[in-house]
Amino acid sequence: MISIQMEVVMRRISVLLLAAIVIAPALAHAQAGSAAQSVEPFKVGTFSSGTAGGTASSTAPWVGVVLRDRFVIDLAQANAAMEKSRSFPRRAMPVDMVALVNEYESGLKGRIYAIVNDVVQSNALTGTRPAYVREAAQLKTHAPIPRPRMIMNTAVNFYSHIAEGAPAEQRAQQIAARKANRGVPYMFLKAPSSVIGTGETILIPYGRTELDWEIEIATVIGRAARYVAAPKALDHVFGYTVMLDISDRGGRPPGGFTGVDWFVMKGQDTFGPMGPYIVPKEFYGDPMTRLKQTLLVGTDQRQQSDASDMIHSVGEVIEYASSLVTLQPGDVIGAGTSGGVGMGTSVRGEQVWLVAGDEITATIDGLGTLRHKVAAAPAPAPGTGSYLPAISSYRRGRGAAPAANPAPGRGSAER
Repeated sequence: MISIQMEVVMRRISVLLLAAIVIAPALAHAQAGSAAQSVEPFKVGTFSSGTAGGTASSTAPWVGVVLRDRFVIDLAQANAAMEKSRSFPRRAMPVDMVALVNEYESGLKGRIYAIVNDVVQSNALTGTRPAYVREAAQLKTHAPIPRPRMIMNTAVNFYSHIAEGAPAEQRAQQIAARKANRGVPYMFLKAPSSVIGTGETILIPYGRTELDWEIEIATVIGRAARYVAAPKALDHVFGYTVMLDISDRGGRPPGGFTGVDWFVMKGQDTFGPMGPYIVPKEFYGDPMTRLKQTLLVGTDQRQQSDASDMIHSVGEVIEYASSLVTLQPGDVIGAGTSGGVGMGTSVRGEQVWLVAGDEITATIDGLGTLRHKVAAAPAPAPGTGSYLPAISSYRRGRGAAPAANPAPGRGSAER
């Protein structure tokens, strides 16, 4: 009797084990809707159908996950497919990059990790690719955040950028004085409408002939920050991207306000190239040990620097910015540029400006490369109102030949 009962129990156990074996994959897929780690590092970006050369897109922009700088996963499409085929729990995907940044630490990161893991482990990159895995070269890459709520940049935050146009002795004195008293960062706002994505054209405004380049690492805020101490500042960061702070050094015409016009210098259309993607902070690391940035105009290296040249760290910049305003997810904070700008004379011995036909290549190791052609904007149509006049109309001897115009009277490139 006991043996019969034991046999019945064993059969029931076998049935339960079999059921568990059958159900386990489904449970595993359901649990796989979130992962604690990603099998590969990734970047995130904003894309649309079109070409990498910047032609008009035929679809609304969408958020994608970039693998190996070659493949782009359409996040919404991949998630929908895996909710069906992998039994992922239902979760709405972000409609734009700011939403992704805002939701990243509220469960979205685990879902993105799970999607990346599934794509990589199912050989969807090397074998037959599903429709939601695209070639980056076949897409138009927009600025990752096409219109940030706020862009704050940092002026003169690299020692090599101090007084670049001054005589050597005077420049050395100013650098020594700054090292002795670093003060606090100098922050300025850059117009969100100035942002363009990689491959788009930088326009020289009509009549302006002193256009300059500045490469810098840009921090994308991940969660709200107000009065954040520098040691805790990176806790509020989502990731990092490459930014160009294009600058019109020509100033204002005579009359009226006589100070530095930061909006003229920094805020005009196409003056804020950004991208090509954002690297989440867990895949980049500490910018103060990792940063290496290089800018070429054509094949000529104009800037190269690392974090050892910085006056205020990325954390200190965020600390100060958060003492002025409440930083929100998706806000962009530029950390400043290094020596070698066109306005300075310390590197090349003369001022050199961007001209139509130039091509800029700006790279930060581990983040990516921006590529932009430079072109002259057309003249405004008659009767369209006022506009900045040609620099040569109010500064004698300047503006006629920008590529060979040293203009030695300018004493500093501190902007």
